[in-house]
Amino acid sequence: MNAALNTVASPHVMNTYGRVPIALSHGRGCRVWDTNGKEYLDALAGIAVNTLGHGHPKLVPALQDQVAKLIHSSNYYHVPNQERLAQMLVERSGMTNVFFCSTGLEANEAALKLARKYGHDKGIERPEIVVYEKAFHGRSIATLSATGNPKVQAGFGPLVEGFVRVPANDIEALKKATENNPNVVAVFFETIQGEGGVNPMRAQYLKDVRALCDQRDWLLMIDEVQCGMGRTGKWFAHQWAGIVPDVMPLAKGLGSGVPIGAVVAGPKAANIFQPGNHGTTFGGNPLAMRAGVETIRIMEEDGLLANAERVGAHLKSALEKGLAGEVGLKEIRGQGLMLGVELTKPCGVLTQRAAEAGLLISVTADTVVRLVPPLILTTAEADEIVAILVPLIKAFLAE
Repeated sequence: MNAALNTVASPHVMNTYGRVPIALSHGRGCRVWDTNGKEYLDALAGIAVNTLGHGHPKLVPALQDQVAKLIHSSNYYHVPNQERLAQMLVERSGMTNVFFCSTGLEANEAALKLARKYGHDKGIERPEIVVYEKAFHGRSIATLSATGNPKVQAGFGPLVEGFVRVPANDIEALKKATENNPNVVAVFFETIQGEGGVNPMRAQYLKDVRALCDQRDWLLMIDEVQCGMGRTGKWFAHQWAGIVPDVMPLAKGLGSGVPIGAVVAGPKAANIFQPGNHGTTFGGNPLAMRAGVETIRIMEEDGLLANAERVGAHLKSALEKGLAGEVGLKEIRGQGLMLGVELTKPCGVLTQRAAEAGLLISVTADTVVRLVPPLILTTAEADEIVAILVPLIKAFLAE
């Protein structure tokens, strides 16, 4: 273990993560410090969660105020900020209403239930949902079954039935896989696959799938858990294609670190759930709702959508320039502040090497360095990411 990293252990915590041996103590803006006082530039944002970075001067007092008033009440009662946040999401998405939960997994699980009930309401006894290769929708048994990663699924069979799997960006493959299948009720995908390696759906493909869903009376369900909430420079990544889904799960960046999930529904899906059909204990609690309301308010006040687009484009081109001509570089892709640098060989070691160099990143799909920094990132901080990361990648590829 490198001396620069903490010697930390959590013997009483279940061993479910391959952790970098550091423990973070506090943060400010795009920087965090570990319990030894070492400073890091945060290009991971808690995996696309800390939208406003750390210790944001407008968010902290709002959350402190809410904690002192009411943290949790339960859904037996109306929660005023649920309506407020739902209205904000509806206005920005062009959709109809919202169900609140606590995680992206729960949001995706609710979407799957919506699709099945949609099918049952139409008299389809065994509804089927189209899902994608390399997709990641969560780790519950149902979302795991919708996920397109055999490694994540291994050891948890039997998986849930009712899924038809297709490759991304191939409309003919989608038509062929669903041909003469009257049980299909929905198509479900991420606009930009996150865990699958930062793989974007093409704009034309999104339009084609929207048209096909309209033609066949299917629900178009778009998982914006990781790529939504301004990360690409629009509120939701699918908006670049000018389409509107019927169901849209959200989470991660919506509460700037406070656990929150949401399912936004359009007219076709807005009234599928009735009282008793679905619920949650923690979902929509006053603290999470305040976090969501304030996150959106601050994002707009501070122009963070435009910032994500501008700084993201700068970061991408700086990486392209810095890694130009590298033999082991496959592709740099993504949009805004959701970027993936794909190499030709597994590069998991870079997560720890970057931490040693004072940069927090992750490696996903074995060969892709993922950058999802806070949306407050400046161009100077983007240049700093490049200055640390490019030499690390070059040295790694030279091994």
